Amino acid sequence: MNSNQLKQLLEAALFAHPQPLSAEQLRQLLLNGSETSLTAVKKALDELQQDYQERGVQLVQVASGYRFQTRAELGQRLAGLWQEKPPRYSQALLETLALIVYRQPITRGEIEQVRGVSVSSNIMKTLQERGWIKVVGVKEVPGRPQLYATTNEFLDDFNLKTLDELPVIDSPDEKRTAETATNERDFLND
Repeated sequence: MNSNQLKQLLEAALFAHPQPLSAEQLRQLLLNGSETSLTAVKKALDELQQDYQERGVQLVQVASGYRFQTRAELGQRLAGLWQEKPPRYSQALLETLALIVYRQPITRGEIEQVRGVSVSSNIMKTLQERGWIKVVGVKEVPGRPQLYATTNEFLDDFNLKTLDELPVIDSPDEKRTAETATNERDFLND
């Protein structure tokens, strides 16, 4: 199979499949028994990404693999194509998700301690049904509470390859230390 045929086959598979596919999955599914190497598949995927660089859709790599998606800057204009409205999420749900994302693995009790209020069962259920979080174990303390962490589906939905791509946020302790240092410097300069 020449490189052009390989690119066409990969392109068709990625358009047809509803979920992202990794380079290894593509090699196994489409080229079973073929002499095509994983390196050749990755090279063809890189070439496809370049081919779609200036188009309305682009080939992106997310945590689960590669997928085609519309360009972000076209989202507003395309939103009218779908009848259903995107779900609205409450502030409480977003705060809970943020705590899980940045402090995973984390228990429900730890989330409640940080937020200062109890976490609704509906919030945890919604996040699990959406596929953004999952139970990854239990904490070895009395009561053995469940530990929650994010999923690859969360990374895919937020267009991330890894959690390292998340924006860095300062912890409250770091902010307090910075404020204290500034206040001390101001006091000494007076």
